[in-house]
Amino acid sequence: MPITDFLEHNARMHPGEAALTEITPQNQPERHTTWREFNLIETAEGKEYRREITWRQFDEDANRFANLLFTRGVKKGDKVAILLMNCIEWLPIYFGILKTGALAVPMNYRYAAEEIRYCADLADCTRLVFGPEFTGRITEVKDQLHIRDYFFVGTNAEKPDFADNYADMIGCCSPVPPPVEISDEDEAAIYFSSGTTGFPKAILHSHAALVSSCRTEQNHHSQSRDDVFLCIPPLYHTGAKMHWFGSLLSCSRAVLLRGVKPEWILQCAAEERATIVWLLVPWAQDILDCLERGEISLADYNLSRWRLMHIGAQPVPPSLIRRWKSVFPTHEYDTNYGLSESIGPGCVHLGVENIDHVGAIGKAGYLWQTMIVDEHFEPVPRGEVGELAVYGPGVMRCYYKNPEATAEVKRGDWLLTGDMAREDEDGFIYLVDRKKDVIITGGENLYPVQIEDFLRAHEKIKDVAVIGLPDARLGEIAAAIIEAKEGMTLTEAEVEDFCQALPRYKRPRKLIFASVPRNPTGKIEKPKLREIYCGVRLVEAATTD
Repeated sequence: MPITDFLEHNARMHPGEAALTEITPQNQPERHTTWREFNLIETAEGKEYRREITWRQFDEDANRFANLLFTRGVKKGDKVAILLMNCIEWLPIYFGILKTGALAVPMNYRYAAEEIRYCADLADCTRLVFGPEFTGRITEVKDQLHIRDYFFVGTNAEKPDFADNYADMIGCCSPVPPPVEISDEDEAAIYFSSGTTGFPKAILHSHAALVSSCRTEQNHHSQSRDDVFLCIPPLYHTGAKMHWFGSLLSCSRAVLLRGVKPEWILQCAAEERATIVWLLVPWAQDILDCLERGEISLADYNLSRWRLMHIGAQPVPPSLIRRWKSVFPTHEYDTNYGLSESIGPGCVHLGVENIDHVGAIGKAGYLWQTMIVDEHFEPVPRGEVGELAVYGPGVMRCYYKNPEATAEVKRGDWLLTGDMAREDEDGFIYLVDRKKDVIITGGENLYPVQIEDFLRAHEKIKDVAVIGLPDARLGEIAAAIIEAKEGMTLTEAEVEDFCQALPRYKRPRKLIFASVPRNPTGKIEKPKLREIYCGVRLVEAATTD
């Protein structure tokens, strides 16, 4: 069955129950939210803004958008891109695309204009849904895009001339489901990922993969109709959406909070009676730090319904969980491991019953199998380090239009994750180091080659290497080891000024002026740099508190 069947079932069985609630905290703009390093940076005076739709409204809006796309010639197999901040329209738009048989293509809201162009072309997108935050970036590359129709989610006063207003257009469309036959083996979505080699790769998933993530998530966290899921991370990310899929399967309400300040999270959890909250490491740490400094008090919030706090998207310091449990002793804790190529979180799962194994990413998740292998794809002895491979219904079909890259990571139906790991005597898996050089900072990936290539354009820079340094709040930060050209003086201020042309999240947070070691074949010796600046060797990384 396709994933759209779950939405139609909920609308049929529980039409008047709330499905989605959107909360914009007080003193934040009602519709113009800009995210930067997980913080809202725009401020405006005003009251708390709350919107809500029922399951029937959700399904009808999805049907209306699907029928609108039909009037524009969208057919099965077409690709429709979504470039939106979290909002109540996001998921109905996503499901509307799926109901046409087309593929939904969510994009990272941090993408610069050139990345938007690259990804839209790579995925063969012919339609684009976007919000006001992205008008400038889209306008910059519009003449290079092969987009036939643009749909704008915002007010008419802000709508650019080249786009149609989404709300106005769907208001004229039928709420009846479009007559399209969709099977679980049909292609459903393209997500983007990347390693260290530059721009993202397009990851192709089927309806069956999306459905499997619903079942895995609901099995792991036991969502029922009484639960309320507080969703804070961006919906373009497989992590947020696939955790929400547990709410879809259980027909339970989700709350989209447009902000990450500790007091907003706690206030929203209290007022919306949240039972499940998924946090990134920085957000959990910020909450604990604010409580310890006395800036907020738990006595001000009724959190009696909050039963589960779970974390993913980056390595979780065991010390953080010990702190959390000391403040919130009644909370169950869980962590999930996954990647976009495995339809997001859940292919490895700790489990709330395994709190004594904090530090591990867990065991194979529901419907999944795992194996730690050597370079010949042979299992390594328990306790030894190898590459983690996973097998399950959420493994991607392929990297879209990239058979060479697909062949590098797939062994039959098994997926090589690129993460080095070991398994202990109890069968729990611990990450050791990443085979790739991706830096995970605050749950988001940074790609060193892109930053290195940018910095090498500076007239005074001879060579540069970007690595991740441990950071208590973000997990890692990007550090640039910079070698200046002979006879030239280069200052931090000059480099920082040069980096203003980079998106803020890509700018190195630490600059180190030193030589860049390379091996005889000319490759940067990043393991040596990590040993120098992080004080860890390959097999020792990320396994100790």
